[in-house]
Amino acid sequence: MLLLSLAWYEMISVSLANGEPAITASIMAPSDLHIVKHNFGVILSWNSNITEEMETHYVKYVLIYKFDTAKEIEERLREKEKMIRLGLHSGFHAKVKTQLFSKETEDIIKESNWTEFTYHAPPVYIQNLSCIIYNISNLNCTWDIKTEAPEDAQYFLSYRHSREEFQCQLYLTNAKNKNIGCHMKEVYFNHANKIRFNITVKELSNSSENHSYYKKCTPQRLEKLNPPINVSISLENRGIKINWKPPPTIGSAKKNCFTYQVKITDLEPVDVSEEEYVHPVRDPAKQYVVQVRAKKTTCISNKMWSEWSEPVIIHDEYKDNKMNTWKLIILILFPSMIFTGGLLIFLCRRYKCIDPILTPIPHPSDRIRIWLASDAAAYQQEYSLVLQTPDMLFISDLSTPVTELSFNASEVTMHAEIMLVPLERNQHKGIN
Repeated sequence: MLLLSLAWYEMISVSLANGEPAITASIMAPSDLHIVKHNFGVILSWNSNITEEMETHYVKYVLIYKFDTAKEIEERLREKEKMIRLGLHSGFHAKVKTQLFSKETEDIIKESNWTEFTYHAPPVYIQNLSCIIYNISNLNCTWDIKTEAPEDAQYFLSYRHSREEFQCQLYLTNAKNKNIGCHMKEVYFNHANKIRFNITVKELSNSSENHSYYKKCTPQRLEKLNPPINVSISLENRGIKINWKPPPTIGSAKKNCFTYQVKITDLEPVDVSEEEYVHPVRDPAKQYVVQVRAKKTTCISNKMWSEWSEPVIIHDEYKDNKMNTWKLIILILFPSMIFTGGLLIFLCRRYKCIDPILTPIPHPSDRIRIWLASDAAAYQQEYSLVLQTPDMLFISDLSTPVTELSFNASEVTMHAEIMLVPLERNQHKGIN
C-alpha cells in the first residue's frame, strides 16, 4: 500500500509540474458496445465515458478481437469505433479499454477495466476459400461447402477490382451440382489495387435468405509465378554455370524481388538470390539435369513456388566431342557409300556385267534326250551279252606287247568277232 501511495503521489506531482490537472476520479470502462453491418463486415462502436476533466489528456483505446480459430488481433485507436472485416468468419469476441496519456511525456496516466463483447454473425456455409492467379491473366478460386449448409443452396462468386465488377465465367461443380470453384481467363490485375472477392449463397427455397461473404486480397500474394525463362548451362573451369531470366509477373519485376531454387540431378535444391549459380563438378563424366523455380519474397511475401523449369541436360565435354566426331564420320561416309553403290549399279546395268551370272542354264532338247536314252539302252544290252560269253579273254596289262602273249588263235578270232558287233550296229546311228 505504501508503494502504491508513493507511485500515485509521483504521478500527481508530474501532472502538476507539467501544468496538467491531476486526475483523481477513476476511469469508467467503455460501455454500450454495439454492431452496425457494413458491406465488408461490421462496425463495432462504444461509449467512452470520458469526463471533461479527462479530455485535457490524450485518450486512446486498446481493442483486442479474435475470430473463431484465428490469433488475437490488438489495435490502439483514437476513435471510438472499428470496422472489422468478417471474411468467412461467423463472428468474433472483442474487448476494449480506455487509456489516458500525458501530452508532455506520452506516459500512461490511467486506464480503465476491460469491457468484453461477443458478436454472432449469420451462419457461414463455405470455408477454405483459396484463389490463385497464374499465367498473368488466369484466375482460379475454389472453396469447400460446410456440412450444415442448406441442401438447396447455390454459390456464386464475383470480384471487384479497380472499380469494376467481374462475374465468374466458368463454375466448377461437384457430384451434387453445387458450385465449388470458378475459373476465369483474360482478366488483368493492377498490383497496386486490392481484389475484393464476394461469394453469395442463395437458398432456392427462400429467395430472401441470401448471404454474402467478402475477402480482400493483394494480387501479388495470389500470384503463382511461371518458371524462370531462358535457362542455360555450360561447363566452365570444372564447374557448371547456370543462368536464367525471371518470369513475367503482374507486380514489380526488379531483380531483388525474386528468390530462386536450383535443383541439380538428385541433389537438394539450393536457394539463390541472383540470376546465376555455379556448381562445382565432382564427376566430369556424369550427366547433369538442371531445373530452376522462382517466387517473390522481398517486394512482397508469397508462399507459392512456381513449377520447375523444363529440364536442361549437360554431358561431359569429352563424350560430346567423341560423339560429334563419330557423327561427322558417319555423315561423310554414308553419302559416299550411297554414291559408290549407285554408280556400280548403273555401270553393271549399262554393260550387262550381271547378265552372265543371272542367265539360267538351258535344258537339253527333246532329240538329245531321246538319243541319250537309246544309247544307254543299247549299251546295257551289249554289256549283258559280253557277260554271258564263256571263256572271254581280258587283257589287263595293255603295256605288254601282243607278240609276248601266248594264246590260241581261235580265241582271238572269236573275241574280235564279238567286239566288232557293236561297232557295226552303231554305224547307222547319227545325231540329227
